[in-house]
Amino acid sequence: MTTITEPGADRPGGAAERVAALRRFDRFYTDAVGVLRGGLLDTPYNLTEARVLYELAQRDGGSAAELRRELDVDASYLSRILRRFAADGLTETAPSARDGRRRDIRLSARGRAAFAELDRRSEQRAHGFLDALGEADQLRLLGAMRTVQDVLGGRRRTDLVVIRAPRPGDLGWVIRANAEIYAEEFGWDASYEALVARIVSDYAAGADPRREAAWIAELDGEPAGCVFCVRHAEDTAQLRLLLVDPAARGLGIGARLVDECLRFARQAGYRRMRLWTNSVLTDARRLYERAGFTLTASEPHRSFGHDLVGQIWEITL
Repeated sequence: MTTITEPGADRPGGAAERVAALRRFDRFYTDAVGVLRGGLLDTPYNLTEARVLYELAQRDGGSAAELRRELDVDASYLSRILRRFAADGLTETAPSARDGRRRDIRLSARGRAAFAELDRRSEQRAHGFLDALGEADQLRLLGAMRTVQDVLGGRRRTDLVVIRAPRPGDLGWVIRANAEIYAEEFGWDASYEALVARIVSDYAAGADPRREAAWIAELDGEPAGCVFCVRHAEDTAQLRLLLVDPAARGLGIGARLVDECLRFARQAGYRRMRLWTNSVLTDARRLYERAGFTLTASEPHRSFGHDLVGQIWEITL
């Protein structure tokens, strides 16, 4: 049983609700990190000033124009910050080694000491956040932070997909995800969950690692898809339980899982691969066709609370 469908045009919650959720997160996060307090981490510097100190500490000289482009800060605001730093003895200027007509801004010894204290307090605060959480919550938090950074930073999410062998707990995820997704998208009843549970149980209890395998697609550190390759006959493998989470569709995960299954079957010595699916899964059929499978049999049946048309697809390896 498989489903590889494109996500709907919209996820639950309209535009207004999503905007409100984003603004709630903004307020929560600024409170959590203390941005609204006068001095960041009980120092004399606000968030922007602290970031300017950080940038100056990371480079051996640079112009105000370079800082402005890097930080996207208003020119007049940045000038006021730099004048304050100079007045406090945190910065000094010297002729640029790259352009004698320009003077570079560098942190002075006093400025480096100020940055070192700010960096120490930031490190201490980060430890405080994490130490207050258990291991599982730490991993959840860091994973969510990576997701925010990757999405807003424009990173292609396909770079974050890993195809790997199952780990403890993954087989339980396979059963739950299949049951939930098929119930939501096709209205299938609990008999489908029971079928998936039997398939997974049989695999876990007696899989021959030379001729049978399973894979989990991981996205952002979380399971997002699965597929199994099991023995159907001596010369025929069977692809089973191909699934991609709706939130991870459109990234080519389904095709990668099918390719992995075909590659393994060839290496294991099978001459053919087959699969059983249903005609309602139109996107899955297109995926199989692109991989080289052909439809060899079709038969109506009543399963999972619905009248369906089962299909056998096969490919010569």
